[in-house]
Amino acid sequence: MTIVEPSCYAEAVKEKCWQEAMEAELNMIQKNDTWELVNRLENRKVIGVKWVFRTKTNSDGSLNKHKARLVVKGYSQQQGVDFFETFAPVARLDTIRLLFALAAQKQWKVHQLDVKSAFLNGFLKEEIFIEQPEGFEVSGEEHKVYRLKKALYGLKQASRAWYDRIDAYLSRLGFTKSISEPTLYVKKDEKETLLIVSLYVDDLLVTGSKDELIEDFKKQMQDIFEMTDLVLKTYFLGMEVNQGEQGIFISQQAFALKVLSKFSMSKCKPVSTPVALGEKLSSTSEHNRVDERGYRSLVGCLLYLTATRPDILYAVGLLSRFMHCCNGAHFKAAKRVLRYVKGTLNFGVKFGRSKELKLVGYSDSDWPSSVDDMKSTSSYFFSLGSSVFSWSSKKQQTVAQSTVEAEYITAATAVNQAIWLRKLLDDLNARQMEAIEINVDNQSAIAIAKNPVFHGKTKNFKIKYHFVRKAELAKEICLVHCCSRDLLADVLTKPLTSGRFECLRKEIGVCCLVAKEECSKVATTAATCMLPCNHAQACK
Repeated sequence: MTIVEPSCYAEAVKEKCWQEAMEAELNMIQKNDTWELVNRLENRKVIGVKWVFRTKTNSDGSLNKHKARLVVKGYSQQQGVDFFETFAPVARLDTIRLLFALAAQKQWKVHQLDVKSAFLNGFLKEEIFIEQPEGFEVSGEEHKVYRLKKALYGLKQASRAWYDRIDAYLSRLGFTKSISEPTLYVKKDEKETLLIVSLYVDDLLVTGSKDELIEDFKKQMQDIFEMTDLVLKTYFLGMEVNQGEQGIFISQQAFALKVLSKFSMSKCKPVSTPVALGEKLSSTSEHNRVDERGYRSLVGCLLYLTATRPDILYAVGLLSRFMHCCNGAHFKAAKRVLRYVKGTLNFGVKFGRSKELKLVGYSDSDWPSSVDDMKSTSSYFFSLGSSVFSWSSKKQQTVAQSTVEAEYITAATAVNQAIWLRKLLDDLNARQMEAIEINVDNQSAIAIAKNPVFHGKTKNFKIKYHFVRKAELAKEICLVHCCSRDLLADVLTKPLTSGRFECLRKEIGVCCLVAKEECSKVATTAATCMLPCNHAQACK
């Protein structure tokens, strides 16, 4: 049955489950000593508050709990009066996937800690007064207001206050913050990495070489903050995480099912590729305009799905170029991506163990891919052992005058990412001793990076892209020629045939994870197996 969430206090107070949720929220606020009741001052601004109600669900869609949140109406705050600094960093998805790849290589387990009402723990530097919450006014003192000691949800500086608090506490515990990733904290000695913590707002991902250190860290966190120990991480930011002896598998099957249901594509016919071969989309094509709101919502859902599905990244990047001028052709192409997702619902990225922990990059471009402005597409992959963990496919900002220039610009983008990943691995005690190999399928682009004799042919190149030469000379990276047939990034630049696409999809580590016993439930023989993947051997 559909769960209806109340829109205001008057609706919520009619149901016991929401009353208990509001009481639990106020109990947490009182326990954290978040505010104090004071007299209303005539010359001070008082900010209003509002109740917000949400139902929390599990990865399978079942009800987890009813959640009530007291939120400050932060839109009425004035900069320089009620708040100053507001920015708070969160972990990049590339960093999170890097931790999965590293943990799979080292055979570590990834744990998750959830801080209850995290923003209530941040100390405020400003003096802020708020109204008493509706339905919970103190009897006989309704005229008074609350002065905040700590942050509440809705305040513009709430996230910054929480980050400052957790950052200071982790530093006191002996962690070193990464310069390249301000949400990554590492505790290590000269020989090994002892503990790694990655912060995403109120969720902490914890992994390391010693289980006893992880348990000690959990106790230290629970001494200061109200925590939910989720033990081994199984669900995070819409990603389902399966940790086993063979490695770590991440997917978004539950989210994909929701997207298909939302756009009435649950019973659509699957296709083998996300983009039709030879597909060329344009903003000037003569097709009927469609609802921009629905199109943007669909592309936004698909963009979120690329967190674990690099095989649809090119298609989604192509569709996102027409947010402002979508028509029937664009919507048809977007529905084709959904049809591909329908046939590969249980696909994701699997991180396993390989012979060596080596960072390798793949760079490719398609010149000129855009019909409207003739700009090229840049793409890259980076792998650490068995599967890729970092990927990108974007339209270039300038018009390349040749294939060489397009490839050189793409290589520069990949070099930027490689240098950042190299620093990140240094912080994690996984130093890359040799230059990072970046595979490129254009020999002229490699020659320009290695030999300044070609400067006469590169007058039209922007100066900022020539730092590739400097990185090459410093032995930080090494551009290596790779046959186009073996270049993994080819799947991110253009539509491919079904056979070629499936081959590259397998090479980048996108697959499905179904246990043998689950296969046997679906079919007893390989001939009758109806799974959307090749499980012939498992079925046998």
